[in-house]
Amino acid sequence: MKGATHRWGTIAAIAAICGMVATMGGCGQDGRQADPVEPSAEPQGPISVVASVNQWGSLAAQIGGDDVSVTSIVNTTAVDAHDFEPQSSDMAALQQAQVVVSNGAGYDAWATKTLGQETVSVSAAETVGASEGDNPHLWFSKDARNGMATELAEAFSKLLPDKKADFQERLAQWQDREQELEDSMETFSRSHPNVTYAATESVAYYLMSDLGFEDLTPEGYAQAAANEAEPAPADLQEFQDLIASQGVDLLVDNTQQGSDASDMITEAAASAGVPVFDVSEQMPEEFDNPTDWIAALVETVDGLLPVDDPGDSSPSDSQNDSDAGAEDEASDKDPQDSDE
Repeated sequence: MKGATHRWGTIAAIAAICGMVATMGGCGQDGRQADPVEPSAEPQGPISVVASVNQWGSLAAQIGGDDVSVTSIVNTTAVDAHDFEPQSSDMAALQQAQVVVSNGAGYDAWATKTLGQETVSVSAAETVGASEGDNPHLWFSKDARNGMATELAEAFSKLLPDKKADFQERLAQWQDREQELEDSMETFSRSHPNVTYAATESVAYYLMSDLGFEDLTPEGYAQAAANEAEPAPADLQEFQDLIASQGVDLLVDNTQQGSDASDMITEAAASAGVPVFDVSEQMPEEFDNPTDWIAALVETVDGLLPVDDPGDSSPSDSQNDSDAGAEDEASDKDPQDSDE
């Protein structure tokens, strides 16, 4: 009986083990194998991208191509981005986006207020180290554009690793076109040395700097415009006098920031014959991307100014050359001729 009990105990133990193994795929060679575990699926596109303004949204579309779906919240020149108030649908789109593209530097603070923990944020201000209080019109800066293009390519590549080569190829294509734009800016600078401008508002500050312009906007007026305040009468008068005396080569006017003061300045420019360069903050509808838009702006500025050839001599230099030639001619004459 004792031996039988031992055998039954052993059989029971084996049965228990087989039962455990059965739950894992079978006992012995006749057991059925469990279905293999499927590997995690690769992330699928397109990546949902929401941009605060169309300047950066269109750049995201250039880099992302068909692998991204981009929505730009402020996408018309009829809207003043400084005073824009997002609707609930705008905030919902931002919260649901995989990537949010913003300008930063206080320009669109609403765009990054309620982002989820999984949302990837790409900010122009963070890319170039700008902060609130700095000039926020960063899309006109070649440094910001280059930095943002690279940041967007990296962000998209992390979300869709298998498409990294595609993102890098589009980035390279964008960089080639951007280099053409910057080459045209250098050509402009060589053709127009020592050019100056004043502005009714600082929208094109970075663009004018990249073109080699010196900003002569009266300080008091510029500060009032930056604070979206009316300029003091003395500051407005100083600006009008600068324009009336043709003290600058060009007046820059922000067509989305009109005011009584800016109207008075542009009227003074018309009277004095100072060319006016009109520029908006948001990219106009006829352009698909900021590169083409800015290239068109450079052409416009170039057409407003006469070409100043550095090789041309000044009137005083020409007179000196003439006098020197006359002296040489006199010294070559026969002394007897002078005696006669």
